[in-house]
Amino acid sequence: MRKELGEALRDYGTANRDVVVVEADVASSTGTSLFRDAHPDRFINVGIAEAGMVDTAVGLALGGKLPFVSAFAAVLCNRALEQIRTCVAYNNVGVKLLAGFAGVSDYKDGATHHSIFDLAVMRAMPNMTVVVASDGEELRSLVPAVAEYPGPIYLRVSRADVPCLFPAGAPIRIGRARVVREGKDLSLIVNGTPLHRAVAAASLLDREGISARVVEMHTLKPLDDGAVLQCAEETGAIVTVEEHSVIGGLYGAVAEVLSRRMQGGRIPVAPVGLRDEFSRTAPSPEAIWDYCGLRPADIAEAARQAVRGKDKR
Repeated sequence: MRKELGEALRDYGTANRDVVVVEADVASSTGTSLFRDAHPDRFINVGIAEAGMVDTAVGLALGGKLPFVSAFAAVLCNRALEQIRTCVAYNNVGVKLLAGFAGVSDYKDGATHHSIFDLAVMRAMPNMTVVVASDGEELRSLVPAVAEYPGPIYLRVSRADVPCLFPAGAPIRIGRARVVREGKDLSLIVNGTPLHRAVAAASLLDREGISARVVEMHTLKPLDDGAVLQCAEETGAIVTVEEHSVIGGLYGAVAEVLSRRMQGGRIPVAPVGLRDEFSRTAPSPEAIWDYCGLRPADIAEAARQAVRGKDKR
């Protein structure tokens, strides 16, 4: 999604002269070099100094600019976490955090470069909005939406190339889920790059007579509680799918909604995501997704179990 991110930033920066990109010396990797080439006077490379990058963006925001900061997700959530918490979130400053190479999409660099718990960290942070892009066309639409949404935002961007399931210019609203495919027997609630694999899993289930609804939950916080409850009430079972630890991310958020709002009703909810362990180096994004249990077959099996759980209630 790097090309789509760079082009979207460049184009939005042309329309809005207040946009500034602050980078930690990875512009050629993250795609923000496209903004740099088009708007060199509004591009700041602080070097390998992620904490300073965030504080620089805070100063720009307080001075009336609209700063996007760009770095690898694993670095933002480690080296710059104190600055994000204290200077951005605590003061509710409108800095937009572009978390590139997210999840395990930086497959060849191994566990130190994989962000497997970033969504849990950011979701727990007061004032922080958390958004996960599922494909390149959605990312193009999210950049202006993120820019115009109030307050700080963490936008998770994959390094991997994935099929685009959304048409160019499709409307998107932060905090509102999108139904990708209708179904009545269970719901697959997904965010991020596994979306196309969830759609493939739904096709596998179709052949067995199981009708799976696919719902894309690009905004993790604020979560679309209404969409979750609608899935629960209309399909009776849910499987969450995410390129993140099954602890603290989409699965946790969905389960929390159901535990608060279903008034004692029991809805089977099964997680598909990364196990509670560090990941490993792999030859491709597809290989590491398979290793992490994100194959369409893995999603389909979780769905079968959820449907069986529904039938036993």
